[in-house]
Amino acid sequence: MKTYNDISLKPYNTFGIDVKARRLVELEPADEVPAVEAPYLVIGAGSDMVFTKDYGGTVVRLADVADVAEADGGLVTAWGGMTMDRLVEWTLERGLYGLENLSAIPGTVGAAVVQNVGAYGVEAKDVVERVETVSLADGQRRTYTNADSRFGYRTSRFKQGAGNELIVRVTFRLRREFVPNLTYKALEGVPHDTAWQLRQAITDMRWAKLPRPEENGSAGSFFKNPVVDEEVYNRLKGEHPDMPDAHPTSDREYKLSAGWLIDKAGWKGKTMGGAGVWPKQALVLYNAGGCTGGEVVALADAIVADVRRRFGITLVPEAIII
Repeated sequence: MKTYNDISLKPYNTFGIDVKARRLVELEPADEVPAVEAPYLVIGAGSDMVFTKDYGGTVVRLADVADVAEADGGLVTAWGGMTMDRLVEWTLERGLYGLENLSAIPGTVGAAVVQNVGAYGVEAKDVVERVETVSLADGQRRTYTNADSRFGYRTSRFKQGAGNELIVRVTFRLRREFVPNLTYKALEGVPHDTAWQLRQAITDMRWAKLPRPEENGSAGSFFKNPVVDEEVYNRLKGEHPDMPDAHPTSDREYKLSAGWLIDKAGWKGKTMGGAGVWPKQALVLYNAGGCTGGEVVALADAIVADVRRRFGITLVPEAIII
């Protein structure tokens, strides 16, 4: 276990916002998880967070270590601090399939569960078997099944709860046979004879429209895609025939493209202070040069207000504001 005092969190959040934490604790797989005095904050790769000020408590993170074990039946258990993309590569090297659509996601295994991260037609909930946690308050260990985890659109019980549970290991149920998941419209026609081909195609697509964290800081997709009822969808489609088609869910609701709404409102490529809207993908807010968390929030608030005024839709951030 490593402990740091009065440390900058700039290297620990992909937006690259320079704030400090009073204390940071970093754990390795063999470390015992200590009881931590509140307040505390658990972070993964910091790829879904926007820090608006210094943090006066303890930040807890798991070291990015490739600690994985395979069991019979396609079960793979990974350390919560391992980068998700490293896990995807590890599984494909061993002929285990099901994670390839989540390629090039910069977050960790644990964070993927917290957010129920999703990309190109696959969400964490589709492959998670169980989640092992440790309480930072009393050290109690718990194991949750997929159903226990209460997965929803970009959420889970671990995001909805008090935030005192550290996800130390996640078990995924994968397949020995590669069956490409091409349900996401953008994947039509991409090479997919092998899982490696599909992984490469998805990686290329992501970085063609999203900023690489090492070049331009961001939190990835900043807003959730709004879900509306049929009446609202039909109204918007009638007013804006160029709006992308959306298919109804089982509840007869429609998931709209937040990126299209933001782009249609004219925000793509605009900046406010040191924060901006990525020129190639309006859903992404990025660090346009030494931005503060306050500037990111101000830009997000302005976008939310404008989209609400124009379309009657209220966007909700996917990123976590600290």
